[in-house]
Amino acid sequence: MHISSNFDSGNISVVKADAPDDIVLTINNDNQSNFYQWFHFRLNSMPFVSHKLTIEDLAKSAYPDGWADYNVLASYDRQEWFRVESNFDGDRLTFEFTPEYPSVYFAYFIPYSYERHLDLIADAQMSFDCQHRLLGQTIDGRDMSLLIIGEPDDSKKKIWVTARQHPGETMAEWCAEGLIYRLLDDQDGLARQCLQDAVFYIVPNMNPDGGARGHLRTNAVGMNLNREWASPSMEKSPEVYLVLEAMKSIGVDMYLDLHGDEALPYNFVAGTEGNPGYSERIKALEEQFKSALLTVTPEFQDEYGYPKDNPGEADLRIACNAVGEYFDCLSYTFEMPFKDNKNIPDPAYGWSVPRCRQLGEDLLPAIYKVLPNLR
Repeated sequence: MHISSNFDSGNISVVKADAPDDIVLTINNDNQSNFYQWFHFRLNSMPFVSHKLTIEDLAKSAYPDGWADYNVLASYDRQEWFRVESNFDGDRLTFEFTPEYPSVYFAYFIPYSYERHLDLIADAQMSFDCQHRLLGQTIDGRDMSLLIIGEPDDSKKKIWVTARQHPGETMAEWCAEGLIYRLLDDQDGLARQCLQDAVFYIVPNMNPDGGARGHLRTNAVGMNLNREWASPSMEKSPEVYLVLEAMKSIGVDMYLDLHGDEALPYNFVAGTEGNPGYSERIKALEEQFKSALLTVTPEFQDEYGYPKDNPGEADLRIACNAVGEYFDCLSYTFEMPFKDNKNIPDPAYGWSVPRCRQLGEDLLPAIYKVLPNLR
């Protein structure tokens, strides 16, 4: 029996693995950080033997509430990921599993590898409507890539989308992938119309270092990128610095920042109502976007979400707030669950890759609805 995590986005530490019915594990911290929650590892053992695995010391993890009603994801082929019933006692997550093959992978959510990210960039740039712009490099020397979809023109609206500031929130890049491929479908009338009126600037992976390292929330040197937008630096947060400089050069008329929430089993948005410059115009755009998305898909809801900021009390270190304030534009943080959409539960798969991608496609009609009113 062997447990390993020496691969892209791998993260686990073995406390004890002497017997299949008593495997004890812990999760390593993000580098130079106290955050830990993401795990991804492979178990190689005897098939058709019952295994009991426990991940302990979770009361001190980044989001302890995220483990309640959470079920581990497993895969044999790293393509199809299914849920394994799990139990959380306040500090330990325990699950029993009888593998059908010698090797099985477990993860906190479906991984989105750096290699797949590179494939996405390479494939997208082959489209007539898309160009790839290299913004610079991360601390570990990985590329920061921007996809520009549509023909740049000063008369067109500029729509920005970023994903995976928090690298363990892989559902964000799966969602971005769905949006990208719908925009590049030249047989999709809505996509073609949107590209007549707007240009899309999409950063599918804001934190490639953290993703490859198996981090939940931070980059290579322990910086939470979604708290760096007030004063990013090339020394500690080049990812934010490079993207923000590109935004300032190009302009922003609308911004969506894609994320995942560990605890809340819903899809929802968080706006900029706490910004000093928040106005009735921005409020009307927010309501129009939400109303359109509610019409498009039952996967989205507006009943559950984060508490709203009081007027003038927004944290301007957060991307959504910082971009919305600087560019006086519609700006949303878009959250998806790690667990499942409680309104439309799927016990076998929970919140899954197909649902992430479909939600990415479904963002386009809501964007289309607000396009004429953005300026």
